[in-house]
Amino acid sequence: MRGREGGRHSASSGHSVGGRPTRVLIALFGPTAIGKTEIAVELADLLRAEGEDPVAISADALQVYRGLETLTAAPTADQLARLPHRLVSFVPVTDTFSVGEYMPMAHREIDAALAAGQTPIVVGGTGLYLRAALCELDLRPPPPPGLRERLERELAVRGSEALHAELARRAPKLAHRIPPNDRSRIVRALELLAMGADPEPVRGAENRLWTEETRIPTVLVGLTMERAKLYRRIDERSERIFAAARAEVLRADAAGASRTAREAIGFEELLRGDLEGMKRASRRLAKAQLTWMRKLRGVTVIDVTSRSPREVAQIVLDRVRRAQRG
Repeated sequence: MRGREGGRHSASSGHSVGGRPTRVLIALFGPTAIGKTEIAVELADLLRAEGEDPVAISADALQVYRGLETLTAAPTADQLARLPHRLVSFVPVTDTFSVGEYMPMAHREIDAALAAGQTPIVVGGTGLYLRAALCELDLRPPPPPGLRERLERELAVRGSEALHAELARRAPKLAHRIPPNDRSRIVRALELLAMGADPEPVRGAENRLWTEETRIPTVLVGLTMERAKLYRRIDERSERIFAAARAEVLRADAAGASRTAREAIGFEELLRGDLEGMKRASRRLAKAQLTWMRKLRGVTVIDVTSRSPREVAQIVLDRVRRAQRG
């Protein structure tokens, strides 16, 4: 990933504020339960003390849903008061949502913040959404109206294994790489087949995902933590959410929550009463997020194991100021 030194600059990113060096986009990425929101809020306080007007742009695939705030650990009212967040709690729980829809929204929010003289902070735990917020990704075309809804109805009636078997008949090599319970990838592959498109990943697309230039000069910070402590935090948060989000999930389920909304960790587990399953899924997610972080180019990694959110925020701010000075 190319940051301040190699990124493609937008017209709105090159001016200074009050004589301060060139502003940059700040991006915070890290595994679930590591405390990204808390650190972003502390960073906002530090920026505000220096006369800046910070705003967060969420890069989380599930915090977009309105009505799942507890389950997805969306920013609290107090956190929102200290740091306004864009692209959270705005999609009805019955709607599907994709990175293809998210990317232009994120770009508009970032550009609007810069044009208004604000300091945007992209905060996320969904690697693809983070990349979509920072870069111009070459995404596959969306399905025509009604196609996804038809496939999702088939998924609900026939189940993921039956649709996976259909995919295996039509694209056996691809089906071999997709687990039978990976509903999103199965549906997307069948969509592409129905559209007459090649469902196989574009050659080299995975590498381009990591080498694509950022649209705007970016200071990218990755957060890490000693594994045992992170897993304890994950387990403790899973227990809190499991106890607090039951009514929320039941309402969403009764309302006909979409396939993508149901992908929130804890949704299906809570319906089954499976707390341990929720913990396992959260740990798997954290492992995948750390893998994403290791692939990012130009990332400044901060170990937060023994540091408070304010201490981490100060380190981030120092890194930003160094980048601004060149």
